[in-house]
Amino acid sequence: MTGPLTALRARRSPDQAEAREETRTAGAGRPRRSRRKRPVRRTGIRRFFTWRRVLAYVVSLLALLIAAFTVLYYAIDIPRANAQAKAQSNVYRFSDGTILARTGEINRETVPLSQVPKPVQRAFVAAENKSFYQDSGVDPMGVLRGLVNTVAGKGTQGGSTITQQYVKNYYLSQEQTVTRKIKELVISLKVDQRNAKDDILAGYLNTSYFGRVAYGIQAAARAYYDKEVGDLTVEEGAYLAALVQAPSQYDWAVASPKGRRLVVQRWNYVLNNMVGTGWLDRAKRQRMRFPMPVAPKPAPGLGGQAGYLVDTARNELIASGVSEQELAAGGWTITLNIDRAKQRALEKSMAPALGKPGSSGEPRGNAANTQGGAVSMDPRNGRILALYGGRDYTKHYMNNATRGDYQVGPVFEPVSLAAVLEGERRADTRPGSPATVRRTAGDLGMDTEGEGFRSPQSLRLGLMGASPLRMAGVYASLDHHGKQVTPSLVKSAQRGDERAELPRAVGDQAVERATADAVTGTLTDGDGPPAARAVKRPVAGSAGVSDDKKASWFIGYTPELVTSMALFGENGTTRKQIRLADPGTERVASLWSSYTEEALRETPSSGFDLGPETGTVVPTSPPEATGTLPPGEGGGGDGEDQAAQ
Repeated sequence: MTGPLTALRARRSPDQAEAREETRTAGAGRPRRSRRKRPVRRTGIRRFFTWRRVLAYVVSLLALLIAAFTVLYYAIDIPRANAQAKAQSNVYRFSDGTILARTGEINRETVPLSQVPKPVQRAFVAAENKSFYQDSGVDPMGVLRGLVNTVAGKGTQGGSTITQQYVKNYYLSQEQTVTRKIKELVISLKVDQRNAKDDILAGYLNTSYFGRVAYGIQAAARAYYDKEVGDLTVEEGAYLAALVQAPSQYDWAVASPKGRRLVVQRWNYVLNNMVGTGWLDRAKRQRMRFPMPVAPKPAPGLGGQAGYLVDTARNELIASGVSEQELAAGGWTITLNIDRAKQRALEKSMAPALGKPGSSGEPRGNAANTQGGAVSMDPRNGRILALYGGRDYTKHYMNNATRGDYQVGPVFEPVSLAAVLEGERRADTRPGSPATVRRTAGDLGMDTEGEGFRSPQSLRLGLMGASPLRMAGVYASLDHHGKQVTPSLVKSAQRGDERAELPRAVGDQAVERATADAVTGTLTDGDGPPAARAVKRPVAGSAGVSDDKKASWFIGYTPELVTSMALFGENGTTRKQIRLADPGTERVASLWSSYTEEALRETPSSGFDLGPETGTVVPTSPPEATGTLPPGEGGGGDGEDQAAQ
C-alpha cells in the first residue's frame, strides 16, 4: 500500500534520496534529536508576570483609576468654607489641671488682590508655584508624592500648587490623610476651572498662616514690618513668601542660627526665581539686601511666664507633628508637665538677680542689662517641672530658656570628659579627638552644627552656643546613667477624640553607663561655689563663665532633679549681647541653691547610684558632696579677645 509519505519520497531525485540514505546510515546507533524545542513551562508566580500580562495589568489598573477618579470628580463638589472662621481657644493647663492660659484669637484682615503690589504677588508665585498661571490647579507628581508619603506615615511633603494650598486652607482641614488629599485634588481641579487665577491667588494670600498669630498677607505685613500690605517692598514680600514654608522656624526674631541660614537661602531662592521668570531685573536683584523684620509684639493675656510656657509648648507640639494651622484653629486642651509649686519657687529664686522694677516699671542699673533663663526637670522621665524664660513675655519676647545664642563655656567640660571616657572604652574612637567630642555631644542631645564644634580651641573653651533647655537635657542624660533624656514640656494634647502623638522623652543609651556614672562621680568631687554647697544633699554640678564674659552658668543635679540656670548680658535697649557687669559664678550658684532647696523641701535626700563599675555609691549626707565645680570655673581666657581668634 502506497501512502502519501511513500509517494513524496518517490518524487524526490535520486541524488536527494542517496544523500538522505548516507546521512541516515552515518547516524545509526545514536539517539535521534528532536528538531523542535520543547515549550518552556512557567511555574509559580512567573505564570502571572509575562510582559503581555503585566501590560494588561497596567492598562486595567489605569482604566480602574480613571473610572474611580471620574466617579469621585462628579461625586465631590466644592464645599463651603471650613471652620477656621469658628476657631476656638486653646486651653493650656498645669500638670494638676488648673488653667495656665487661653489662646486662639484669629488675627486676619482680608484684602483684595489689587492692594497687594504686583512684585509681592509674583514673589509668592515664584516661591510656591512658578507654573501657577499655566497649570490646571494641580501638580500630578506632587500629588502622587504626597499620597505615597501620607500612606507611609511621613506626612505631606511639598509639591502642592498655590491652588491646592488655598483649597486646603479655605475648604478643608490640615489633617494628613489619603481621603483629604484626594478631596484636595478634585476640588482644586474644579476651583481652577470655575475661578480666575487672580481670585485663587487672592484667596491663597488671605488664608495662609505666617506665624506670629498672623493669618493673611495684611496681618503678616503688620506683624513683620509694621506696615500696610500696599507698602511692602519686593524684598519684604520675598521674605514673607519664604516664611510660609515654616513660620515658626523662619521667624527671624526667634530662629536658631540654622533657621536664619535656611530662611535667607529661601529668600534668595524666591528672588532668583523671579529673575528666572523675567519678573525681576537681574541688576536690581544683585543690589538687594535681606530686609530685617521688626520685633514681634506678644499677644495679650500672656504676661509673666505664661507666654514663655505657651511658646515652648507650641514649638514642642509642632516638632512632634501637629501643624501650626491645626494649633491656630484651636479647640486643643494642652496639659503641661509644669509643677505649680516648683514653677513659683523658680520664679521667686530668679527675681533677685534681675532687679526690682523702678517707677517706670523697668529694672534699673546693671539689672536692666541682665537676662535670666532656667529649666528644671526630672531626669528619670524628662518632664520639665519648671521653666523661666525672662522677666515678662510681653516685654521680652525672646525666651531665655530656649535661646541658644550664648556660649556655654566651662559647663561643656563634662561633655568633653564623657567623650574622653567613651574614647577609651571604644575601639573605633580616639580619646579626646574633636570628632569624638562632637559625636558624644550629639549623642547627649546637643546641636553640633554650630561653629563652636569646628576647632579644638572652640571645644576647649566651650565656644558653642546652647540653651538652658538643651543643657538641662545633656546633664539629665548623665544623671540617668547615660540614657538620652529629652526635656519634655507637654504632658498631653487633645482636641475632641484627636490626641497628639508625643515622642518618648527617654531614649536609647547615649553613652555607656560607666561613662555617665564616672562623670557624675567627678562632678560630686571637689569644691564648688560656696553658695552651691548650701544644699544639704548630694549634688553633682558644674559652673562657669563663658569665654566672652557674656554668660554665667550653673547646672546642678540630684538623683531627682536637674536644673540648668544662666544669666546673660543683654543691652536693655538694643537687645544686643554685652558683657555681664558681674560675671562671677557665685550669683547664679546662689540662685540655683535657693531654688533647689525649696523645690526638694518635701523630697527625702538620696544618694547617686553610680553602679558596680565605678565601685561606689555617693552617700546621702556628707557635706563635702554638696556641689562642685570642675577645673576652669573662670572661663580661662581674656574674654572677647580670645573669642574672636
